[in-house]
Amino acid sequence: MALYDYSGALRLGKRQYQESVQKGEYPYLPVLDDILSYTDIVSEVSLGVMDIPLDKIIGTRTEGRTRAFARNFMPLLPEKSEFAAKWASLYDHQIEEGIHDPIVAYEFMNQFYVQEGNKRVSVMKYVGAYSISGSVTRLLPKKTDDKDIRLYYAFLEFYQVSFNCDVWFSKEESYQKLLEIMGKTPGEVWPEDERQLFKSVYDRFARVFRQAGGDKLDLTCSDAFLIYMEIFGYEEMKEQTEKQMLQELQKMWEEVQLAASGGQVELVQEPEQEEGEHKPSLLNWLFPSNTIEPEMLKIGFIYMKTPDTSSWTYAHELGRLHLEQVFQGRVRTKAFAGADTEEDVEKAIEEAIESGCNTLFTTGPQMVNQSVRSAIQHPEVRIYNCSIRMSYSSICTYYARMYESKFLMGAIAAAMCRSDKLGYVADYPIYGTLANVNAFAMGARMINPEVKVYLEWSRLKDQDARKNLENEGIRYISGDDMITPEHASREYGLYVKREDGTVDNLAMPVWHWGKFYERIIRNICRGTDEADSLKGKKAVNYWWGMSADVIDVICAQDIPHGTHRLIDFLKSAIRAGSFHPFDGLIYSQNGVVQCKEGESLGPLEIITMNWLAENVEGRLPEYEELTEEAQALVRLQGIHVDESEKTED
Repeated sequence: MALYDYSGALRLGKRQYQESVQKGEYPYLPVLDDILSYTDIVSEVSLGVMDIPLDKIIGTRTEGRTRAFARNFMPLLPEKSEFAAKWASLYDHQIEEGIHDPIVAYEFMNQFYVQEGNKRVSVMKYVGAYSISGSVTRLLPKKTDDKDIRLYYAFLEFYQVSFNCDVWFSKEESYQKLLEIMGKTPGEVWPEDERQLFKSVYDRFARVFRQAGGDKLDLTCSDAFLIYMEIFGYEEMKEQTEKQMLQELQKMWEEVQLAASGGQVELVQEPEQEEGEHKPSLLNWLFPSNTIEPEMLKIGFIYMKTPDTSSWTYAHELGRLHLEQVFQGRVRTKAFAGADTEEDVEKAIEEAIESGCNTLFTTGPQMVNQSVRSAIQHPEVRIYNCSIRMSYSSICTYYARMYESKFLMGAIAAAMCRSDKLGYVADYPIYGTLANVNAFAMGARMINPEVKVYLEWSRLKDQDARKNLENEGIRYISGDDMITPEHASREYGLYVKREDGTVDNLAMPVWHWGKFYERIIRNICRGTDEADSLKGKKAVNYWWGMSADVIDVICAQDIPHGTHRLIDFLKSAIRAGSFHPFDGLIYSQNGVVQCKEGESLGPLEIITMNWLAENVEGRLPEYEELTEEAQALVRLQGIHVDESEKTED
């Protein structure tokens, strides 16, 4: 029986050999000594005896037996050889008693190379085992800026707390994201029971991923695991069986395929031009299915908090009312407020769908994961989430280029202030926020080259951002964009706080969510909504600005006439595209050139901005400093800063 199985393994080896030759690959096992001949190893670390995943064992330490195996560790030597007899004997031993003697292996870049036990590995791979016991020595390469080396050291940081070598991402920031989703802080060592539980969850997903055909995709199992975890959450994954995981993974397979293709995002920066009311074209007349009537839409709005307690929700509620006014009863809208938790969001979406809503706007980035889950369960419903830089094709995301307004606010502040100090109160360190801060600083510096912008964060534990600025003697401050009806305060927009405590408002940015929603609804009715045509192919992000009339700046009447003229001129130039806030030579705090003379930052560089301009005094807060609410949002859309970009003390 054992010799029969050796024949089967030999056929697999020869097949792999032929495939490798046809592809122009080295047909035998890779040799670690050859790889190390051009690698600088700085130290060797004994990891002791551990379970090694067999799919991570890819070669041998020395050249000795390498030609006895194909690249898949299946044998290549004849059936009547001594090698074949020993292989068959090991196979019998595995079937009858199991192979328990640990092999000797070296780990390099999270891949394993066998010093002793090649035939044991071959047998175990043939029988489909998951892992094998081995005494392992880790070889540490010298730290460099090479992408693979950086990725490996990110893995090592993760391994030091999890003792898990299964997880291997294609992006170094994914390790931090995984820890954040699990609610772990950097450096927090996992207890043994949690390591075992995580391994159990990961192993279930790995089997399901292979069963679904994941091996054919250009991404790692860990990449897919992270996508799945982002959507469903780690707590839910703990309770899922393999069958449940497979069912959910198959439903969201388009999202996994999108990630495998590079997470392509269609960033729609300008809405389709329209002249007056929509007039059906000949194509629309011939193929009426391309268009729908507004009466066919029932639109649901899902809110966190309420319009009375949240300025953000209040702004979106005004947008909903704008839709009803513009379409004059031809569309039906309904608001669902108080969706403050994942469970609340799920309940609100289900309630909206049961009430007949076929188009949903979930109005906060905190709702994105549940929005994707619901879109996967209800593919007949259009779901739009108000967030930025999300690469999901099941939903469409939308946001405004608020940095354009912040640039104008900075110019106003510098023109009105008689000192070189301005204040800026930011809320969450998420994508888009630093673009707003830096744009404010750029606008201020255009008016006053000596100005400094002092940055404070309003979502820190036991901190009063405004009080900190006042203690610095800073009176001109950019605060919240607008107020809530319940908590009226004049400290919003750009304001000056006098020494007697009185507040004068100078300007405020405006989110015209109503115009945003109106344009999206008209796109749906015309049949030109990118979310429909690109679903399953690309993620669609609407990212509109002043040119689309979805944001603006309102100035106080007592602003000097000359300042009014300047702002109107800049506003017109930004609308026309002839002026760009992030244009020309720009330095970050640590002196790094972020934009060269004669160039402009592109959309992705602006959205993912993770640095502060040289005239900004302040820093990004650490995760542990944030409030619980802020941490939850940062886990979804938090900015990841490269160590090389951090300002030195």
